[in-house]
Amino acid sequence: MTRVVGSLLLAAVAATAQYKAEPAGAPPSEVSPAILATLQKTGSKIAGPNGAYAEIWLRAALPAGPKSTEPSVSLPSLQIGDLLGVLRFPGKGSDRRGQPIPAGVYILRYGNFPINGDHQGVAPQRDFLVLTPAGADQSADRVKDLEALMALSKKASAGTHPAVLSFWKADDFKPGLEKEGENDWVLQTKLGDVAVAIIVIGKAEA
Repeated sequence: MTRVVGSLLLAAVAATAQYKAEPAGAPPSEVSPAILATLQKTGSKIAGPNGAYAEIWLRAALPAGPKSTEPSVSLPSLQIGDLLGVLRFPGKGSDRRGQPIPAGVYILRYGNFPINGDHQGVAPQRDFLVLTPAGADQSADRVKDLEALMALSKKASAGTHPAVLSFWKADDFKPGLEKEGENDWVLQTKLGDVAVAIIVIGKAEA
């Protein structure tokens, strides 16, 4: 009986400690030199039961721009299309909507979801990270055209909706990876000198 209880406890611990954050090595060479020059030298690796799930490198300095007056935006100094970092899925990954994302290297750019009723209740903030394929997105400059950014991101998802990760300014900074709710694993790290949170694993209601 004691052995059975012990096994159940170990299984419960394993389930709650399914993923962890570790330091990642240098950013991937698949991205352009211009983008590499903006990134932190080391990133964060999200490791799970089957090894590395994702690796993320954010910018060493936060892009500066005119302050947004849009509602429900946690990082108002960022502009749509700003380059924020790079993500690598060593194997199959997924975005916040649960869309499958193939293994590969992706550029992370800033976005806000529109206030049109389609995204009601998705998140308390409108900030998100837009994934674009590194091979098709080589510039460190901002992608100013929203339609062009969405078209690039649909190449990452190979679907009708852009590939996105939920993302916001972390007011209560706790560096590392924590599970929130039933499905979400949230990485807290720094974008330049600003604390941010990213849901790297999880699924929102579509």
